[in-house]
Amino acid sequence: MRFLLFPLLLVILLGADPYFYLAVKTLTSNPYILQGYWAVDIFVVAWILIALLLPFPEGISKILKSGAMALFLIILVPKAFAVPVLLIEDAIRAFIGFPPRAVWPSQIALAIAAVPFFGFIYGLTRGRHRYTVHRETLYFNDLPPSFHGFQLTQLSDIHSGSFSSREGVEKGIKMVNAQKSDLVVFTGDLVNNQASEMDPWIPYFAKLKAAYGKYSVLGNHDYGDYIKWNTEADKHINLERLKEVHKEIGFSLLLNEAVPIYKDGQKISLIGVENWGKGGFHKYGDLDKATSTVAPDDFKILLSHDPSHWEAVTLAHQNHIHLTLAGHTHGAQFGLELFGFKWSPIKYIYKQWAGLYEKFGKFLYVNRGFGFLGLRGRVGIWPEITVITLKTANTAI
Repeated sequence: MRFLLFPLLLVILLGADPYFYLAVKTLTSNPYILQGYWAVDIFVVAWILIALLLPFPEGISKILKSGAMALFLIILVPKAFAVPVLLIEDAIRAFIGFPPRAVWPSQIALAIAAVPFFGFIYGLTRGRHRYTVHRETLYFNDLPPSFHGFQLTQLSDIHSGSFSSREGVEKGIKMVNAQKSDLVVFTGDLVNNQASEMDPWIPYFAKLKAAYGKYSVLGNHDYGDYIKWNTEADKHINLERLKEVHKEIGFSLLLNEAVPIYKDGQKISLIGVENWGKGGFHKYGDLDKATSTVAPDDFKILLSHDPSHWEAVTLAHQNHIHLTLAGHTHGAQFGLELFGFKWSPIKYIYKQWAGLYEKFGKFLYVNRGFGFLGLRGRVGIWPEITVITLKTANTAI
């Protein structure tokens, strides 16, 4: 179903396009502007169709598809925001005999379209490194007292194969270290496909600091499942190299296992599973195996890349998992978060797609991602650094 979403949106927006043209035609009769309007549209649609339908080498295909998404957002989507104004005008015109269009509704329509137009341009040029710190304080009855005030920073979905700005990436890493968290955790998708994508960035991410360690898990892209390998042995070598990259950064990679985190003689259990996703995603994660060495009364934090694992497996698991940290969705890298309102098209695919969720006294936090994939930018859903502070419930106000 999700694969039909983009073509469906394209059809809807192309249907709205001639209607928006009426507003342009009302405001100008300049033939160069009117002909240019359709020339741009033809160029955009041709680019999109070529990118989607014709076979190209992998590198060229990625560039074409990324450009198609950018053009789709910048050229086609803003027009849809203006259509309601034109519909209201036509509804009024229908009652008074369809007189010629007035100038001012068309001016309003173009002004409305200009807001998302410039917003998309900003997101695609500056949004990819507009790192935002999201903070949460969580209270638990059974948190060991020594961990009251314990702070962890979560990163997810680095996707190093998409990076191009060393300054932008370094800015994000400095922001992480500025939090001075006790623990740094990473919830998967270090690369897009190949371990070598991370090679230029190892020295940067190796600068991440945390007094109680840095831990990580794998995401769906880390296994190399989305490109063609010459042999299965090559794919295996790539995965083993990626595991070495985690070590070189300073991450302790958790592969269906748990480690104790000690503080002042008390401990919590940090659990990490391999990727487990609903639908067609691989289910490498094994929570039973990962918790086999964990005492039932331990305070437990789980790193699991895909948030669908939470409702499908974690909530009903025999072990009470107090807090699960996930990523994967990127918040679709497109949406709106303003004054407490939160929307993205990814919400129609994932029930838990960004931020904090709670059920039965168990929490899930879904990180919006540090990097980007496909769309070479972010619009409204900015790259995230998550900071979570744990506190004992008897201190809650």
